[in-house]
Amino acid sequence: MIAPIALQLYTLRKELAQNFERTITRVAEIGYAGVECGLNTVAVKEDDLRLLQTLALRVAAVHTTLPFDDERQAQLERVAKAGTRHLVISYIPAEEFQSEEKIAQVANKLNAAAQIAHQHGLSLSYHNHWWEFQPTIGGRTPHEILRNQLSNAISFEIDVYWAQTGGTLPAPVVEELSARAPLLHLKDGPAESAEQPMTALGEGKVDIPAVVAASQGNAEWVIVELDACATDMLTAVEKSYHYLVNNHLGHGNQA
Repeated sequence: MIAPIALQLYTLRKELAQNFERTITRVAEIGYAGVECGLNTVAVKEDDLRLLQTLALRVAAVHTTLPFDDERQAQLERVAKAGTRHLVISYIPAEEFQSEEKIAQVANKLNAAAQIAHQHGLSLSYHNHWWEFQPTIGGRTPHEILRNQLSNAISFEIDVYWAQTGGTLPAPVVEELSARAPLLHLKDGPAESAEQPMTALGEGKVDIPAVVAASQGNAEWVIVELDACATDMLTAVEKSYHYLVNNHLGHGNQA
């Protein structure tokens, strides 16, 4: 089954800051089926949420960080009202993955956060960067060690570009996780270092078709995210959408 295509709004952060309504409207015009956003942005602002509904853009997932203090827990109810069940921990610093002991502490924090998310009707996922895939510890990547210690209630949003930048081909990771990877972050580019600008999907070194095939229909969303691009960002966003649709790797609202 082909998954719907969403756009991580961090991709267009500059454009959104200049004119939110015009930029979101353009995303809908391109054909995207949904958006992914941060806890303190569109998903919890009622005016913005109404605009998304008017444009038939669903909220695929919402990003946040730890810890889940009282203020953040109060915001979770508003996230659920945005119509998504996916809450994603978007970032844990690299230094917390430098030993098995530290990774165990990360796992404990995530397991506790998953229980809180569940109380608000949300499912918790963890989003990787490159440092969870390098260096290996006892022959295993930090990501492997982490996922073996997490509750089965926790899923993964695999950022395929960062996995490859960290030295791991992403398709086998996606295949191994299977249904535990309902969200795929799709990026493309040289995949050699974090400093290099990215490209539209299909113009870099990431084997996007292999990644989507490895999901075996378990991906609920394929999500385009470009942190930085050597070309005009809106152009890259549009090219990425058409690449996925034309290669039958995802569908939009025009399906």
